[in-house]
Amino acid sequence: MTTHTSPPDATGVITTPRGSKRRPASSAQAQPRKVAGIVALYGVLGILILLPVALVVLSAFTSETPRPGNISLSNFTLSNFGTVFGPGAMRAAGNSLLVGLGGSAVALLCGGFLAFVTARTNAPARKFLYFAGLVPMFLPSFVGALAWGLLGGPNAGLLNILARDLGFAPFMNIYTLPGLIVLLGIYYAPYAFLLIHASFSLMNPDLEESARVHGATPGQVLRRVTFPLATPAILGAAILIFTLTVENFPVAQMIGSAGGLDTLPTYIFRLMNSAPSRGNEAAAVAIALVLVVLIVTALQRRVISKRTFTTVSGKGLKPAKVDLGWFRVPALILGVLYFVITAVLPIGALLFVAMHDSPYVASVIGSIQAGNLNFNAFAEVLTNPTAHKATMNSLVVSISAAVIGTVIAFIVSYVVNRTRVPGRAGLGYISMIPLAVPAIVLGLGLLWTWLLIPLPVYGTLVVMVIAFTAAQMPQGFQGASAGILQIHQDLEDSAVMHGANRIRAIWRVTVPLLRVPLTSTFLLLLMLSMRELTVPLFLFTTDTRLLSIVIFDNYENGILQSSAATSVLYCVLIFLLAWLARRFGEERQRTS
Repeated sequence: MTTHTSPPDATGVITTPRGSKRRPASSAQAQPRKVAGIVALYGVLGILILLPVALVVLSAFTSETPRPGNISLSNFTLSNFGTVFGPGAMRAAGNSLLVGLGGSAVALLCGGFLAFVTARTNAPARKFLYFAGLVPMFLPSFVGALAWGLLGGPNAGLLNILARDLGFAPFMNIYTLPGLIVLLGIYYAPYAFLLIHASFSLMNPDLEESARVHGATPGQVLRRVTFPLATPAILGAAILIFTLTVENFPVAQMIGSAGGLDTLPTYIFRLMNSAPSRGNEAAAVAIALVLVVLIVTALQRRVISKRTFTTVSGKGLKPAKVDLGWFRVPALILGVLYFVITAVLPIGALLFVAMHDSPYVASVIGSIQAGNLNFNAFAEVLTNPTAHKATMNSLVVSISAAVIGTVIAFIVSYVVNRTRVPGRAGLGYISMIPLAVPAIVLGLGLLWTWLLIPLPVYGTLVVMVIAFTAAQMPQGFQGASAGILQIHQDLEDSAVMHGANRIRAIWRVTVPLLRVPLTSTFLLLLMLSMRELTVPLFLFTTDTRLLSIVIFDNYENGILQSSAATSVLYCVLIFLLAWLARRFGEERQRTS
């Protein structure tokens, strides 16, 4: 009599019709391979993420920074934390707090307004306003800082010079705490825009309609129903932007330091660059910065957990549009003004300085009338071997980090979401650690890690690829997990049932079905790598400079024309990558 068996379940067990279970003959042999595989993954993530963080913690509690042959727990000390409570660090912490709170408020105001107008109102030109909400993402924050430094400098700022041309007094100084707050707020506003727009778009209109039926005015509906229901998105955006602004180094360095303002990231950078280097004190300040991020994140989760915000039901309902009435045109004007501030003025300033004979002008109008503008700076950048090498380095590092990051993220995500191997959950937690560790802290740990590990990668592009892969592991893991959770495991198990081994089933079934989410993850990591400045700041050498490093170095050294021209070409490259990514993604979706 023939006995029929069912396909193996997720544990690899085969069930017979009588309900008994037996292990396949290869199960005992496969178990050691599974254990070896998960140990290998822990080893990879440990070197990528845990070791750099651990070295920062170790350095904070010892008197010597990690170096080859110089790791010891015997020189334990708490004296490094005296710097944390010193006047310099306390001022930097106060500035960081103000920057985080103020930048979050500005970003929520700008991004939330555009999100509400485009998702829920009858404002004109909503497609343009939606584009305006995303435009700052094509302009890295440090490029925006460079541009506004050219525009809003107290003496040589182009807007102040233009004001003098028109007979007015200079009116702007971007090198102040309010200037830093506004600048960070407007360039992180797209994060608030995307999160809040999604919340408004998915909102159940029945709840608002019920409020209207019971006599609520449109303003009361917005205050008591619409905005409260968007609380998770608003709080989530606020915490994300607070974290990003507090840990932002390049904008704080380019704008804040010029005005004598330190934040915690710039203070850490100064400690590392002092002579002699004060790496242990920098590590202690870094731990304080991580704790601030963790505390704020925990508070946000506590607030969210106390209430229920479910608004999406199984019915396909479309939220009603809010009639803005007389405010339709002012809403459009405000959106256009935001677009001018975040895109038109900065790009115009970069072009003007790059095309002028000198970065310092006595008259904006006079320079234009005299025909002093040319493309010589662009020609120099395009023919400059340093720029060529930096461009190639950026492309090689970005593409390599995106490929490797996507592969590692897929493997980790598959193990976490599709297997029952003991200890798999820890891989997910480790993968998300860089989200809570500021980029400058992670860069510091990566510096010490690859000075310590006896592999000849420091000073090469390999260490850059490793650093970017580590820093962007959370985004890769989340992107891969979102795709894997959408694919039912029965499809893969069917291939195994028909004779394919598990790896072949994954390669021939799961991976093709995930081509769209994995492609999206790759493109996201590519874009993030192209924009990154802080992580490689301690790792680059003369031969491994990236475009972002070249722009930053030129600005720091006062080579403004070259920095402006390189920034324009850098933004064009990022825009082209984003356009190609969108086109490629649309083609993938049509063929899937």
